Amino acid sequence: MKKLKRVLLVLISLLLIVLIGAFIAVQTLKPDYNGNQTLNGLEKEVSVYFDDFGIPHIYASSEEDAFRALGYVHAQDRLWQMELLRRIAKGKLSEVFGADLLETDKFFLSLGIDDHSINTVAQLDMESESVLLSKAYLDGINQFIEEGPTPVEFYLTGLEKQPFQLNDILDAMGYMAFSFAQAHKTDPMLTDIKNRLGERYIQDLAVNSDTSTVWIKNYKNTVPDSLETDIVATVYKALEKLPVPQFQGSNSWVLAPEKTKSGKVILANDPHISFAQPSVWYEAHVSTPTYEKYGYHIGGVPFPLLAHDRNIAYGLTMFQNDDLNFYRERTNPTDSTQYYVEGAWRDYEVVTKEIKIKDSEPVSFSFRKTGHGPVVNNILKQVQGEEPISMSWIYTQMESKVLDAVYGMSHAKELEEFKSALPNIHAPGLNVMYGDAKGNVAWWASAKLFQMPDSLSTKFVLDGTSGKDEPVRYLDFSENPSAINPPWNYVYSANNQPDSIAGMLYPGYYLPENRALRIVQLLESRKQWDRESTSEMILDATSLVNPALVTELIKLLDISHLTDEQLVEVDNLKNWDGTYKLDGTSPVLFHRCEYFVAKNTFEDELGKEKFQHFLGTHLFKRQIAWGAQMQTGAWWDNVLTDDRVETRSDIVLKSFADAWASLVADFGPDPSQWTWDKVHTLEHPHPIGQVEALRSYFNVGPFAVNGSREVINNLTFTYDSTLNYKVTVGPSTRRIVDFSDIENSISILPTGQSGNPFSKHYRDQAQLYVDGKFRKMMMNESEIKSSSESVLLLSPN
Repeated sequence: MKKLKRVLLVLISLLLIVLIGAFIAVQTLKPDYNGNQTLNGLEKEVSVYFDDFGIPHIYASSEEDAFRALGYVHAQDRLWQMELLRRIAKGKLSEVFGADLLETDKFFLSLGIDDHSINTVAQLDMESESVLLSKAYLDGINQFIEEGPTPVEFYLTGLEKQPFQLNDILDAMGYMAFSFAQAHKTDPMLTDIKNRLGERYIQDLAVNSDTSTVWIKNYKNTVPDSLETDIVATVYKALEKLPVPQFQGSNSWVLAPEKTKSGKVILANDPHISFAQPSVWYEAHVSTPTYEKYGYHIGGVPFPLLAHDRNIAYGLTMFQNDDLNFYRERTNPTDSTQYYVEGAWRDYEVVTKEIKIKDSEPVSFSFRKTGHGPVVNNILKQVQGEEPISMSWIYTQMESKVLDAVYGMSHAKELEEFKSALPNIHAPGLNVMYGDAKGNVAWWASAKLFQMPDSLSTKFVLDGTSGKDEPVRYLDFSENPSAINPPWNYVYSANNQPDSIAGMLYPGYYLPENRALRIVQLLESRKQWDRESTSEMILDATSLVNPALVTELIKLLDISHLTDEQLVEVDNLKNWDGTYKLDGTSPVLFHRCEYFVAKNTFEDELGKEKFQHFLGTHLFKRQIAWGAQMQTGAWWDNVLTDDRVETRSDIVLKSFADAWASLVADFGPDPSQWTWDKVHTLEHPHPIGQVEALRSYFNVGPFAVNGSREVINNLTFTYDSTLNYKVTVGPSTRRIVDFSDIENSISILPTGQSGNPFSKHYRDQAQLYVDGKFRKMMMNESEIKSSSESVLLLSPN
């Protein structure tokens, strides 16, 4: 018995040692929000006050000191995220995650983002204010790397920390530019459909602009073959493995004084980005005698992309313009090192790269480049065939001045100064939304746009040999769509089609009118907007389009063949107002029917894999309402049945039956159990959370969430064979800036401010976000200093 007690005492002692060791380890790995630190390069002491949600409020005597401090505190909360963001463009994800990311690394290396960044840095004025502040920010990051605790992810992956450089800033922004692009998902697919199925199938797709939908209005005012589809398949596989968020779409509107109760401008913005942990934005309030901004930063970038102060506020949505094209090239049959263009043979440029792979030997690969860009045949292993296809992307084709752009936007004090920074944005195309304390509201579509030859569609693979499919000219920024202080007293964007540009409709991958239609309806319906009513609107989860679609298709059902239960649910669906609530059943039945209509319409021609890729495009979203209204069309017939030609009615009847059977199989025969909360869920994935044993520690969620795809509260999902609507994309912040009470403007993040799993701010906003709640964006200095839970004092060395 005594021996057993001694063994138990030893085991208990060992357990206590392990627990104490774990506690000490956790304490040493947590971000340091309190105390004193020395920071190299500071001129004077900087005070960093952290509020109740871990957001730093940085007070410094100079901008360089402030940005140096920003880099330090940003790194201690988000160094792992910064590391992954800079690795994408460099093709260095395999070094962290192994050979599974090899094709992703090859793809991003071939885009040339990192090479473009290096070339851009070589041309920068190292004494410019934007570069000096960027270097100060990087110095802060690098001191944390040298002296701060190593994030746990570095230990788990065996990765060593390395200092950050200027080109890392540009690499992160270059990745953002590409993740917005839609052409790589759409153009090769449309070319394949045209080549394989014929022009009549293209005519029955929502490829071109629909003049019956809601467009963003301009207002000029001076008052202040299978080859192509294999490309799509490989691109999808490369992107789906990315361990960081992809940028998608967004909502924003800015209300002029005539539309608000206070007579002051209100700005609302909720950029739509893939959910991940940590979430994309890092909030920081920076205050110096010459500069103040409450801003939202992406990892490794010093200047905020969304921000406000007491004078101006700005936000972003995705323009969705077409800035990436594919070209067919021709190789010299007697000399494979040459390609043909405009009557002459030119030498391919050959690029060789080496990729380090975790637990394996490095891999070298080479690819060819033409004047258009990389030849994808040599990059994507699934691409077969001899005909070279090159990819031309305007981001790497033109000089980058993006650092000047974001610096200029963040330092502008009034409308014209702010506007002067926007021509420096060449890609990605952004809808820049603006409001100020003087009462101005504005929207600019900011991108380097170009005009193609008449009648040439850039939605298909182009001819790279003749020179006839090249841009005719580049548009001056003054020709871009915009609206400054329009007479309707608001500006908005929901990634929908803008009105004509320089006398033409500019090609793009615009989203359908669904969100825009609802935004315009709500904004036109009232004048006395305030912060509270705007916060309700940003959470609106009502579709105007889906009930209209139900009305169009439900009349095709033969009710004589429906059961009593089915008749009840069809009647409920007929009376559905398009609102998405957690206990709603009509949304579940609607989306099951919508999926099966799409499946029964397109899968027979496209095949399973290509159909799944089609579901992930903006084209499919545009097709839903537009295509369902077509009484006849090539796609309705099931080409796999030889004995008959199916009609729209046949497809709708079959799809309703398929949807009903699937719901019974999943949730049982009682329709009252088919509720939205069972299928519409949100989980914020961390790369380490892919390991099941670590999932609950690193991932945040899952949560049942209301909202849906293409409503204002755009918690969106992609249809797949699981028939569960796992949310992948949504508001990366909900943010409302009210110039009548700027210090009580409100916001929320999807999870938390910190990316460190040992921080109490890792997930402390997650439930608030799901519940549709907000918190204050604090700017009052006395309130911040009196209420902050911790203060970090950074002193000169």
